[in-house]
Amino acid sequence: MSDLAQTDRLFFDMTGMDRGRVERLVGEALQAADDGELFLEYCQSESLAFDDGRLKSAAFDTTQGFGLRAIAGEATGYAHASELSEDAIRRAGATVQAVRTGYRGTMDVGPVGTNRSLYTDANPLPGVPFETKLKLLAEIDAYARAKDPRVRQVMASLSGEWRALEILRADGSRVGDIRPLVRLNVTVMVADGDRMETGSSGTGGRTDYTQYFAPERWQGEVDEALRQALVNLGSVPAPAGEMTVVLGPGWPGVLLHEAIGHGLEGDFNRKKTSAFAGLMGQRVAAPGVTVVDDGTMPDRRGSITVDDEGTPSSRTVLIEDGILVGYLQDRLNARLMGMKPTGNGRRQSFGHAPMPRMTNTVMLSGQHSPDEILRSVKKGLYAVNFGGGQVDITSGKFVFSASEAYLVEDGKIGPAVKGATLRCRSASASRPCCSTA
Repeated sequence: MSDLAQTDRLFFDMTGMDRGRVERLVGEALQAADDGELFLEYCQSESLAFDDGRLKSAAFDTTQGFGLRAIAGEATGYAHASELSEDAIRRAGATVQAVRTGYRGTMDVGPVGTNRSLYTDANPLPGVPFETKLKLLAEIDAYARAKDPRVRQVMASLSGEWRALEILRADGSRVGDIRPLVRLNVTVMVADGDRMETGSSGTGGRTDYTQYFAPERWQGEVDEALRQALVNLGSVPAPAGEMTVVLGPGWPGVLLHEAIGHGLEGDFNRKKTSAFAGLMGQRVAAPGVTVVDDGTMPDRRGSITVDDEGTPSSRTVLIEDGILVGYLQDRLNARLMGMKPTGNGRRQSFGHAPMPRMTNTVMLSGQHSPDEILRSVKKGLYAVNFGGGQVDITSGKFVFSASEAYLVEDGKIGPAVKGATLRCRSASASRPCCSTA
């Protein structure tokens, strides 16, 4: 069954709404507007948390609702409700029409559809019995404790969701998407005398649970969490001062996501609140640096077949060889900036209007190998994993805490350090200045 056939069943067959009448209500609500849509959403989610040898919490939730949006110029009228009925949509239509009082626009052309599908439409939640999920978490706990006598506490969690959405436009065009998402997280705490340290690892994606129940998969996450904890157990205090920082592959990409990615989202640049505003075509990074946002990677957590406005996801080059060449756009900001939507219109839920936000944002490999990069460092820090952090996109300054990091001297990796916090004190996007504190 196609995604659209499944979403039709959820939003019309099961609710009693007539699709033809709903389409007419949408057309009336958006008459003379520049853009807009009806966004229908249904979501099932669950989470299980295992801590200290027992099930600590278990939750299951179902939410549904719609959001109706009308756009007139820069103004947006938005109404939403958790009631899926024609009466509720009619009331919402009367509300959003207020945004176009005295305004007469021309409805923008809708997104061009695609038959591409990047992930399964199967619901992961009922596919595995509750008892089997609980058994997996208990096995994770037992396996971690058997690996090393210094293990004091094990926290494991399993979560999943199945989200179905359908988007209806004023011209009668429709698009549906069904998005599964699962996640497995493991945290291990170890102790040696009075000292205690932790390590964490996790995996997930837009798949079902099956692959995460394979022993080699979940044991790999436990092994990695334990490795990090033991590394930190032997770490020394991080030195303070300005130094070169080398980021490892994988999770350190969160720094790229926060410090660079959000600053390249269209709304911040249209409003000129980003450090990258007005820099299109200019050098913002070192030669060889290419950053892309790719929502088309199969089964990845950040991937989407279509965004929450119905625009197919894409691979958008943001920085090419150090030159700023693109922004991430939803339909509203793309129209106001004279650019094309990039398939990055994202919503928190049906209760929120879309805005341009990232999918999978990565820096492509350059001409230098990891070993070559490390050998070039006289004195610095090799950051392998990160914890929390914060960014001011207006200035480009950021602060991030490294959960696993090593000193680098004369091109060689030295001892692990604890308490390393990276702080960028430069407002220049092309020459960031990092220090540890």
